[in-house]
Amino acid sequence: MIVVRKGTLDDAEIISDFQIAMALETESLTLDKSTVLKGVKAVFELPAKGQYFVAVDKNKVVGSLMITYEWSDWRNQWVWWIQSVYILPAFRGKKIFSRMYNHIKTLVINNDDVSGIRLYVDLTNSNARKVYQSLGMNGEHYQLFEWMKGE
Repeated sequence: MIVVRKGTLDDAEIISDFQIAMALETESLTLDKSTVLKGVKAVFELPAKGQYFVAVDKNKVVGSLMITYEWSDWRNQWVWWIQSVYILPAFRGKKIFSRMYNHIKTLVINNDDVSGIRLYVDLTNSNARKVYQSLGMNGEHYQLFEWMKGE
């Protein structure tokens, strides 16, 4: 049975491995292990940066995601952003992200300081878009634009 729990510093190594795998799989980027591990640990060291959640099957972490925070002056509440989602390939198609999402959604529903959940998805990732739509998320309001230094 899959259990979703808040990540701990003990999960940092596997979470960083997941991020490296995701970057290679989705963007053909090879990330530096040391840098990614420091970045993951930084979230645990300074919780204002975010928090991780992991999906566990029989004591094995099989998926992870990170929540970061956006202040909404329109709502006078926080919006939680889901980022860095990764599920081990052997566990995909088993609704693990759905379990993780529903766990996060329950936390948001029970937190008067948080108004909702957002995430971004690559426009070419039709499978992920279908999953997000099936969970009741709406992708009609915004389009993400970005500029990243050095890219």
